[in-house]
Amino acid sequence: MITKTINCWIFDMDNTLYSARSNIFIQISDRMTEFIKEKFDLKLTLARNLQYDLFNRYGTTLRGLMIEYNIDPLSFLEFVHDIDVNDIDPAPELEKLLAMLPGRKVIYSNGLADHCARVAKRLGINHHFDHIYDIVASDYAPKPDPAPYDKLISLLSIDPKTTVMIEDIANNLKPAADLGMTTVWLENDFNWAKAGCDQPYVQNIAKDIISFLRAVVNREK
Repeated sequence: MITKTINCWIFDMDNTLYSARSNIFIQISDRMTEFIKEKFDLKLTLARNLQYDLFNRYGTTLRGLMIEYNIDPLSFLEFVHDIDVNDIDPAPELEKLLAMLPGRKVIYSNGLADHCARVAKRLGINHHFDHIYDIVASDYAPKPDPAPYDKLISLLSIDPKTTVMIEDIANNLKPAADLGMTTVWLENDFNWAKAGCDQPYVQNIAKDIISFLRAVVNREK
């Protein structure tokens, strides 16, 4: 239940502030495969298998590459986020809803801040966010590792009890709920993203970001 006492909204970026049906995350995934293919001189299928294996065992492909192969994280991140964001359409309704949403807005992503900023600008919503907290700021510890959540609330002086976190990956909401945040999961059909969606730390479920914000803004009136 979203109450009127909320004064901070933390949004994931990929597949959250834009639709999971967009081609953007597919581009990122394909770039990951290409990086692994070139780095280890693998055929495409083997590279993709390694990518998914690392993702499933470590939570992110990058984390697995760092731990098992000592890959420089920044070179990987810059390569995989070198994509065309024009596949995303500007989002005027999302912009209007964010403008009506009371409180500060923050982006917390397992990606790069520059990628988040480019996507937010393309959507037309970049001016609504006062901070982008990315994987570099997280010391390369990806969600749902609890440590970067603690660092985030300390860095931005966030009160978890008056904060909402919105995510497309259900398991990423557990540390937020443990801290006392209100959590929102955006429904999707990816098995890796909906795992845990039936757990108590998923307190609210919405069809997509637009329907969720519409409901919140209408409640505020």
